[in-house]
Amino acid sequence: MKALFYTKEFPPYVYGGAGVHVEYLAAELAKLMEIDVRSFGDQDVKDGNLAVKGYPSNNPVFDKSDSKIKAVLQTLATCVEMNADPVDADIVHCHTWYAHFAGIVAKLCYGIPLVITTHSLEPLRPWKREQLGLGYDASSWIEKTALEMADALIAVSEETKEDVLKHFNVDENKVKVIYNGINLQQYTVTTDTSTLDAYGVDKTKPYVLFVGRITRQKGIIHLVNAIKYIDADTQIVLCAGAPDTAEIGKEMEDAVNEVKKTRNNVVWIDKMVTKEEIIQLYSHADVFCCPSIYEPFGIINIEAMACNTAVVASAVGGIKEVVVHGETGLLIPLEQQKVAPFEPIDPDKFARDLADGINTVINDKTLRETMAKNGRKRVEDYFDWIAIAKQVEELYKSLL
Repeated sequence: MKALFYTKEFPPYVYGGAGVHVEYLAAELAKLMEIDVRSFGDQDVKDGNLAVKGYPSNNPVFDKSDSKIKAVLQTLATCVEMNADPVDADIVHCHTWYAHFAGIVAKLCYGIPLVITTHSLEPLRPWKREQLGLGYDASSWIEKTALEMADALIAVSEETKEDVLKHFNVDENKVKVIYNGINLQQYTVTTDTSTLDAYGVDKTKPYVLFVGRITRQKGIIHLVNAIKYIDADTQIVLCAGAPDTAEIGKEMEDAVNEVKKTRNNVVWIDKMVTKEEIIQLYSHADVFCCPSIYEPFGIINIEAMACNTAVVASAVGGIKEVVVHGETGLLIPLEQQKVAPFEPIDPDKFARDLADGINTVINDKTLRETMAKNGRKRVEDYFDWIAIAKQVEELYKSLL
């Protein structure tokens, strides 16, 4: 059997959880079958059963395009280019709306079954209009068309499955829940602290860690607003880059600068760091905080748990299926607006509640250590890529 992956992100160009997912799933499936990965980029790699080819999305024809719809136009063009090379796979598997149009073309032109993993859903990400303008209507149409014509859908959590059935006209029998996974050999505690030294993290003081893109979805502004309520002795390490828009990037910069006026223990690493660096940051953090306002799964939480770190996270989406409240971390209730943009009804209360959770875990060493131990065990029991890849293989076989 041979599977074709269409994806925007693939190493070395990974900036979000979907890219992490595709990287590790492809590697594990390549132990079971041939995997042909076609991505946005300039990759050209052949390693055993795994072949990776990148398609640069820098066609000068779009240089004068409207800045907000340029990304959509480039995406459609790249998706067509990815189908220009012959396709001889048995299954095509798409990841994120950026690659869905490629899957649509492959299914129609090559007649092969289409599988889509729903890493997130456009109807639940209305803030994307800030980034794409009317291009958000195009991305939503692409997603809806692809999901409703797919032969099988993989939802990364039970709640994501419910969202798919609520927002799209799909047969429930076509939707299968398969969790994200993690490489348990790679994501494990390290004693190395060179990354902490490089970024000026005080190893004698506790710290809370955030990892993620600067986007409305990840809720980082709410964590920054919570800093004034976090114990003064606790460092804040924000590993956050790749802002969705210049506006939210500026909002983040202003918020952090305001906090730094009264606090000198905030460390902002405003770039995407390497796996080795992030594993160090996870390993030595006292608490990992995930303040997302929308999260279909939240792979960053299992990365932290794998590195024996307690988690304080918002009780939304798939996070509730990953973090066990009181055992592997604390889930912070989030009363949200019922319509877009789904922000907290009372942002200050949410910020205070995040801070209370962080303070509770940091100030209770026994609780923190128990959560850390339980978190690692939960990841080992439920989120191993080896078992997850076999579930995906079985899904492929059911379609042939």
